[in-house]
Amino acid sequence: MKQIVKEIIDKDVEFQNIIKELVENKTVQKMKNFKQHYETTCFDHCYTVSYYCYLICKKYNLDYISTARAGMLHDLFLYDWRKKQPDRKGLHAFTHGRTACKNASELFDLNEKEKDMIIKHMWPVTTQLPSSLEGLILTFVDKYCAMSESFDILKTRLLLRKPLRYLYSFLSMVSIHL
Repeated sequence: MKQIVKEIIDKDVEFQNIIKELVENKTVQKMKNFKQHYETTCFDHCYTVSYYCYLICKKYNLDYISTARAGMLHDLFLYDWRKKQPDRKGLHAFTHGRTACKNASELFDLNEKEKDMIIKHMWPVTTQLPSSLEGLILTFVDKYCAMSESFDILKTRLLLRKPLRYLYSFLSMVSIHL
C-alpha cells in the first residue's frame, strides 16, 4: 500500500472506529502473512478496499458501515492462493468468497448484507450477482484495487528492462509533442 494512502486512511477516525474490532483480531492480522497481488498483502488489499468502499457509500448515503466491514473481511481466506491446497476443491477465484465468509462468520457477528457482499464479491467471475448496491460497489472497488496493485508492480518490472525503458521514454516524448 502506498504510504501516503495509508497515512490518510489511518487518520480517518470514523473509519478506524468502524473496523477497529476487525483489524485488531489476531486471525485478521494473519492476513499480513499472505501476498494478494504481487507485493501487496491480503491485509493491506482488504484495508484499502474497505476504505474506498466506506468513502463511496458514505458519499451516497448508503450502508457504509456494512460495506467497510465486508471490505475488510472479503478476502479472509488465510492461505497462499498460488499454491494448491489439498483440502480446497475448485479454483480460488470461484471458492474464496465462501471461505472468507465462513471464516469471518466464525469470528464476528455479520449481518446478511455483509455475508452477501463477501460471498459474491467475485462477480462476474462467479455467476452470483451481489444483492445490494453496496455489494456491487465492493465488487468494483475490489477489481480496481487489484488492478492498481498489479499494474504498479508490472510497470516497474517492465521498466527495469532496458529496451522497454527506451521505448517508454520515446513514447512519452512523442505524446508530449502531440
